[in-house]
Amino acid sequence: MPAQPHDIDVWSVEGQFQHLIYSPKGTIEGVMIDSEGAPAQFVCDAHDSAAHAALAGLKSGQAVVIEGTVAEPSPKGEAEHEVYQLERVVSVDGKPAAPHHHPGHVAGTVARLNYARHGEPNGVVLDTGDFIHTKPDGLKHLGLKVGDKVKAEGDVRPLATGGGQVVQARTVNGKPVGPGHG
Repeated sequence: MPAQPHDIDVWSVEGQFQHLIYSPKGTIEGVMIDSEGAPAQFVCDAHDSAAHAALAGLKSGQAVVIEGTVAEPSPKGEAEHEVYQLERVVSVDGKPAAPHHHPGHVAGTVARLNYARHGEPNGVVLDTGDFIHTKPDGLKHLGLKVGDKVKAEGDVRPLATGGGQVVQARTVNGKPVGPGHG
């Protein structure tokens, strides 16, 4: 029997950004805000680099509006305050939050291939440190190899390591990556 659709309540909480919350591994796990004197915690997935980028730039005391769903109770015990699963940062200091990515380009020389979790090449890393994501079929279509000079256009965002950018390539050297890309 297929799963039945159900409504999810997304809450919009306004408050003052207090601080980031870190995981034991040192990654961003969420934020704490003060909403009219009550603490509210927003948590994000460990591998959600877009959320990490949105949260990392916040400064203590900034006015924020953040959307989230009420988190499931933890088997480790009752929370001391309301905990939400982060959906998105809506605004910072009254201005719409910056998008997690923007149209742009990267250029350089292919230094190495990048591989998907299943082991198939899915893009290239440039001598600049930038990563061009093409998906495996896109890389096959383009025929890129180490030493090639490339310019890729698409949606750009910072790499999680802070050392370069990742572009979800739509075109490489003016050539479309392929259907369903970008």
